[in-house]
Amino acid sequence: PDMYPGNCWAFKGSQGYLVVRLSMKIYPTAFTVEHVPKALSPGGNITSAPRNFAVYGLDDEYQEEGKLLGQYVYDQDGEPLQMFPVMEKSENAFQIVELRILSNWGHAVYTCLYRFRVHGEPA
Repeated sequence: PDMYPGNCWAFKGSQGYLVVRLSMKIYPTAFTVEHVPKALSPGGNITSAPRNFAVYGLDDEYQEEGKLLGQYVYDQDGEPLQMFPVMEKSENAFQIVELRILSNWGHAVYTCLYRFRVHGEPA
């Protein structure tokens, strides 16, 4: 509900995934990842921020490997809110989207995800 340091979904290690069911099927156009800014972070760094990540469209929540929509890098020196356009266009509409975090910016114990948004056109 807010962007206070620590109010995040934290998971152990530098790799993890999140599967989101949207309210309707959409043709994804972009994704937004948001992390607390360095200036508000205790210690002045955001090593727990996601670094490399990929986004997939899924036909259902049991699908093991979805349609790759893009691979991205969250810039720890950029704005806290960063938007990433769909790189791999698809003819399919999706109601389920998987965010797969592949690495963080160096935190050895955990990774924090503050906000992930999916943008698109209704199917």
